[in-house]
Amino acid sequence: MKVRGQRECTECGTRWSYYDTGEVACPECGSLRSTGVDERTRHTDAPVDLDLTEPRNRAEEDLTAAAEAAAERCRGFVRRTGFINAGELRPLSDRYLAAAELAAVGAAVGRAMRTDDDEELYLLSLLRGADAGDRPDPEEVPASLAATRTLAYASAVDDYRRDVRTYLEDDPHPEVQSALESIRDHVRRIEALDGEVDVRAAERLVRSAREVGQYLAEGDEAALAAAQDRLDAL
Repeated sequence: MKVRGQRECTECGTRWSYYDTGEVACPECGSLRSTGVDERTRHTDAPVDLDLTEPRNRAEEDLTAAAEAAAERCRGFVRRTGFINAGELRPLSDRYLAAAELAAVGAAVGRAMRTDDDEELYLLSLLRGADAGDRPDPEEVPASLAATRTLAYASAVDDYRRDVRTYLEDDPHPEVQSALESIRDHVRRIEALDGEVDVRAAERLVRSAREVGQYLAEGDEAALAAAQDRLDAL
């Protein structure tokens, strides 16, 4: 959506940034009556934190409950996070990817009747670092959770692709359409295969999406060419 993010309260005159707070109420007096003092700008992001301290603390006593709590927090983070902030296209972050994966892995572990040691250790590694943007290497993914990770990454890439398309409504770049269509096709293929593809292919898809974003944000033509080559090779 497009919003006038710089707000001025008509009751007390306080100015604040909706882009920073995500709140329409005046931070000083609580009034909902305000006016925008800037131009309408595309904005899909929302201020949201990801703190997994509580699930981490619960993991030693009840891993299933910790997994479910972490999954819920990560779903909320992913749902509120967008990639256009005050008209600026932001990158697909490791934090977003880790949260998307933990949301899926946590839900899978939470509903499983039994889990093996590799699955539990992998969940704990996600719990330790997802809120800091630490992602396990592809080689660390247990075979039983590989499809879960691949599907989570495909979904995250598709979220990013949709915001890129929204961004292009205000700043068209026809030269990226081919790459975006290829990204969409690869996402659909992963979904059709229920994630049963090499986890390294998902990493390459992530990198391609990031390179498209890098081109749009920085004008780096080499990044766009690398993205297209990578997608053609998938």
